[in-house]
Amino acid sequence: MAQKVLMKGNEAIAEAAISCGCRHYFGYPITPQTEVAAYMAKRMPKIGGTFLQAESEIAAVNMVIGASAAGIRVMTSSSSPGISLKSEGISYMAGCDLPALIVNVQRGGPGLGGIQPSQSDYFQATRGGGHGDYHLIVLAPASVQEMAQLTVQGFDLADKYRMPVMLLADGTMGQMMEPVELAESTAEKVEKPWALTGTGMKRPHNIVNSLSLTPDELESWNGERYKRYAVIEKEETRYEEYLCDDADIIVVGFGIAARVAKNAVDAARAAGIKAGMFRPITLWPFPKEALHKRAATAKEFISVELSMGQMIEDVELAIRCERPVSLCSRVGGMIPSPAEVLASIKAAAARTGGNA
Repeated sequence: MAQKVLMKGNEAIAEAAISCGCRHYFGYPITPQTEVAAYMAKRMPKIGGTFLQAESEIAAVNMVIGASAAGIRVMTSSSSPGISLKSEGISYMAGCDLPALIVNVQRGGPGLGGIQPSQSDYFQATRGGGHGDYHLIVLAPASVQEMAQLTVQGFDLADKYRMPVMLLADGTMGQMMEPVELAESTAEKVEKPWALTGTGMKRPHNIVNSLSLTPDELESWNGERYKRYAVIEKEETRYEEYLCDDADIIVVGFGIAARVAKNAVDAARAAGIKAGMFRPITLWPFPKEALHKRAATAKEFISVELSMGQMIEDVELAIRCERPVSLCSRVGGMIPSPAEVLASIKAAAARTGGNA
C-alpha cells in the first residue's frame, strides 16, 4: 500500500504527472499555480525529464504542441489569465488531435483580477476557450487526493481520445494541504502510430496539421471529431451523488464549492430538510442525464459557485428547466460559507414545502 504524504494540491498534480510518465513540462509562473512549475523544476532534472520555463504562456503552449506531436506525454499549467494566452494553442491542439494535460488553477477575474480562488473560468473551459468547433475533457477535483488521481486519469483520457484534457481546479484546491496517497508508477507505453518520430524509411511520413483549405475535408474532420465526442459523453461522464435519493432540494457544486455544499447538506438534514448534493466531476461532458433523472423527484436545485453564475446554465439545461434553479455564489476570491449555502437551502425549502 502506498504511503500517504502531506502535500499541497499543486504539488500532488506534479508528482502524479511524473508517476504516470510525464517527463516534459513547459510553463510560466503565475499565482496560484506556481508550485506546479516549481515542483517540476526540482524533480524533472533528477529523473531525466525536461522542465522549461518559457518566455511566455504563448511560447509554453506551443512547446507543448511540438512535444505532443512527437508522441510523448506532456503537460502545462497556468492560472486564468495565462490560460487565456494559451487558448489559441489549445485550439490548435484540438485541431491537430493532439493529447496533452492542461492545468488551470483558477483565480478571480476578469482581467488580472486577483490571486484568490475562483471558478469563473467555467465557460472558458467547458465551451472550448479558443476558436472553432471543439471540446476539452474537463475534470474538476474536490480534494488533494483527486488532484492526483484526476491528473493520471487526464493523461490516460488524452491519449485514449487524442485530445487535450483540462484539469480545472481553483486556488483553494491548489494551495490547500491534505494527506494524499500517491500511486505507484502507472506509466505504460502507449502506442501512437500517428506521432512524428522519424520513419526510418519503414513507414509513410506522418503529418500533424490543423489546416484544411478544402471545405468538405474540414467538415469531415470536424464531423469525425464530434463522433469521438459522442463516445466520450457516453463512456466518460463522471459525478458523485450524496443523499440525493429522497432529496427535495439538490445542491449542485464542483471543487471547493462541493465540499462546502456537503457540509450544508448535513446541516440541512439535521434541521429536518431533505437536501442532497450532486457533484459533477467531468464538467465536460456534463453529467446531464444523471442530473435530469433527479428532476423527477427533487423540487428545486441550487447551483453553488465561485462565479456570477456559469454552471447554473448547464444545470438548467440538464434538467430541461423542469424545476426551479437558484444560485448561491460568491466572487472576487470569496467562498460561500456552509451557513450561506444552508440559508439558500432553507429558502428553497420554504418556497417548495421541502421540509421533512
